[in-house]
Amino acid sequence: MYNLKESERIFVFTGPDGSGRKTIAKLIGATFHMNGVVSHTTRSKRRYETEGVDYHYLNEDDFFKAYENDEFLEKVEINGNLYGIKEKEIEEKFKKKGCIWVVLNKEGAEILKDMYGDKVIRIFVYADEETVKRRQYGRGDSDEVIQNHIEHYNEDMAYKENSEYAVENYELSHTTFEIANIIEKYLETN
Repeated sequence: MYNLKESERIFVFTGPDGSGRKTIAKLIGATFHMNGVVSHTTRSKRRYETEGVDYHYLNEDDFFKAYENDEFLEKVEINGNLYGIKEKEIEEKFKKKGCIWVVLNKEGAEILKDMYGDKVIRIFVYADEETVKRRQYGRGDSDEVIQNHIEHYNEDMAYKENSEYAVENYELSHTTFEIANIIEKYLETN
């Protein structure tokens, strides 16, 4: 397990799929020149996703080989697909800057929180169910994918109470500004 230095922090963006967590994480990362860590997954790439930007796409054999070699810092299974963050990538990103961001579901967020305690700051980004569905349709998700996400919506929303911060995302610029103010406080103290 990578040992975080005193000033290092991991900002975890979590919340329901379609809440805008990934878009906001990228904007915050660009604002503060903070590096993001991209998860690996066995799920198929969606037409609007880019390898190495949204995820690193692996087949199950390659994922399990990496897992057996203890390359993953955290690993979860969701809807039959595997997701994980490689420890080496976190270490490399910390060499460039003392804080990083990552987008994770609640299971992954909880694993990192258990590992690193107060050095992990969970920012829960959310919107109501109809807004989330509309955004997913807007980006071209299939009915099946959207239904799968909506089945987990209430369970995902329940994690809001476990996160250090919760920000409702109805207006991207306002939400990004609010989260930037949160993160700035951590960067100023370090």
